[in-house]
Parts: sequence; structure tokens; C-alpha cells
Amino acid sequence: MKFQHQIKRRVSRPIQVGSVQVGGDAPISVQTMTNTETTEVAATVAQINSVVEAGADIVRVSVPSMDAADAFGQIRQRVKVPLVADIHFDYKIALKVAELGVDCLRINPGNIGREDRVQAVVSAARDKGIPIRIGVNAGSLEKDLQKKYGEPTPEALVESAMRHIDYFDRLDFQDYKVSLKASDVHMAVGAYRLIADQIEQPLHLGITEAGGFRSGSVKSAIGLGMLLAEGIGDTLRVSLAADPVQEVKVGYDILRSLGIRSRGINFIACPSCSRQNFDVIKTMNELEMRLEDVPTKLDVAVIGCIVNGPGEAKEADIGLTGGTPNNLLYVGGSPAGKVKNEELVDQLERQIREKVAEKQAQEAQVIAKG
Repeated sequence: MKFQHQIKRRVSRPIQVGSVQVGGDAPISVQTMTNTETTEVAATVAQINSVVEAGADIVRVSVPSMDAADAFGQIRQRVKVPLVADIHFDYKIALKVAELGVDCLRINPGNIGREDRVQAVVSAARDKGIPIRIGVNAGSLEKDLQKKYGEPTPEALVESAMRHIDYFDRLDFQDYKVSLKASDVHMAVGAYRLIADQIEQPLHLGITEAGGFRSGSVKSAIGLGMLLAEGIGDTLRVSLAADPVQEVKVGYDILRSLGIRSRGINFIACPSCSRQNFDVIKTMNELEMRLEDVPTKLDVAVIGCIVNGPGEAKEADIGLTGGTPNNLLYVGGSPAGKVKNEELVDQLERQIREKVAEKQAQEAQVIAKG
């Protein structure tokens, strides 16, 4: 039996972002953001479709101008995934996209402006049943908070958020989620921990401006992992200077590593050493490339020698252990034959796709039975 660790989720009040519930007992959703010019409708739609194929539950689109708002309306008509409009400075843009079918509005309290403008956005959101994300960022704190704290701190981020939360409370508007993002891992984690005990609304997790693909993935995994392991967080975005598809994949990798949510194949692979009986790195690179299209949860162990190989293979759905003269294949925890080096990748891919088809058929039967 596999070891199971149960994470106790923070209890939050659910909101509805289009067809996706955020908070409550809903799965933690994975988001990303387009980086195309929003006014380039075809390119933006194509990128949205690519991230949805990778598993994105929600997609955010920057809407910096009225022209972009017009384009957003066209994009909304051409995709089905819930869309969040990212609004800064001009509250009138928020009012416009509210009329065009947006599923959530993201506003930044540091730059949206006077309370009457915020009130206008809230009124439009209430009328249309649109939730709002209060997005606080360490790089755009209000000037008086910058002066008060001297520099961004977790307390400063929370105070900024609470100002607008208090205002929403006075307006009797509870349909919102909150993010408290910083590029510093400790600052972001500290801020989320502080606010988690003060409000009941869902929390959108992120380490903002985390960096390039490698460094940003590491920072996000550490920061988001710390919070998720404590049960904090209802939706997340991994912010990378990389293809948004990679943001989605890393997001799922983080959730899968904590046993929270899985999508696709979970590879257990050794780093390889002189004991290996086949080229583990080459095998893994080819398998990952061939099987990117598989969304079904599956554990696959690829171990180069017999030291840890049998133990890992028996715990996986499909396992491969290096051996002499041939390698050993396990399916469902039991030995299933021997495989020559030159047949490794083809045989593993075939076995994996057969197991995926079997699982999908079983899931379809469960659904059919209601």
C-alpha cells in the first residue's frame, strides 16, 4: 500500500469563475495568462487553445486599452474556457469587459483609483454575477504604505488587501478572491499565511515575476509548495518568463508532487549512474516527448538497475527495471516480461497507452452508471 499524506485544506467560501468553482471543496485550479497582444485576436485564441490542451482551467488576458477590450469580446466568443480580464488604471475598461462576457475581473488596489471607481466596478460585477480578484503586488503598493513600511513587507501587502476587502464588505460584496504576490518567496508566503486567518474568501497563489523557466519553476515550487502543504490556496498561477503552456505544466507538477491533483503521467526515474543497464536520460527524454498528449493520471517508473528498480516498479502502474541481459517490465505491480534495450521506448509507450485506454474505459463506465 502506498503511503498517503492527507493535507487539511483551509476552509474557504466558494466563488464561481465561469464553469470553474474556486474555493470550497473544489479542486485547486490551474491558471495561466496569455502573452500575445490581446488585439491580435487569432494569435491570442490560438494560445488560449494551446494552454487549455495542456490543462489550464482558467486563462487570464491582459486588457490594457479600449481596443484590447473590443478584442477581448471577440476572443470571448471563440473560446469556452473561463476568462479573467486583467485591468489596471482605467476602471472603464472593467466596465466594458463586464458587458462582453468576462468571467472574472482582476483589479489592482494600488492603481485602480478612487473608491467611487472601485464602487462602479463592484456594481457592474454584482449586476452580471462576476467575481473579482483583488490582486495585490509588492511592486505596486500604494504610496502611503510604501512610506509607512519603508519597503514591501508581508504586513504591507495584507494591509493593502484589507483596505479593499473592508470596502467590499461595506458594499456587501463577498464574491471575490485575493492574491498577495511578491517575487520574494518569504514575503509572499508570509503574506498569504497572515491573510489566510483573516478572511474566508478563496486565495489565488503565485510568486510573481518568478524568473525564467528553470529558476522560476524552482521559486514557484518552493513558495507555492510551502503554502499548499499547509492547506492554503484555492487556485494558482506559476509566473514564468516562458511559454504559458510551461506554466500550466509546472503548476500541475507542483500539485502532483504534493498528491493534491494529478494530470498526465507521473514519471519516477532515477538520475542514472554507472550501474544503469540502459540510457535512462535518453529514454526519459523520448518518453516525455512522445506522451505529452496523455492527460490520464498514471505512475510510470523508469529505473536503470536492480538496486531500487523492482521496489519502485511494483508500486507503479507500469515499471521498467534495468537488468542483464534484458530489462524487466512490470505492469500493475507484477512482472510482465523482458525488454531489450533497442525496444525500450516503443514497448513502454505501447504499454502506457494500453493502460491509459483501460483506465479511460473504466472511468467511462463509472460515469455511465451515474
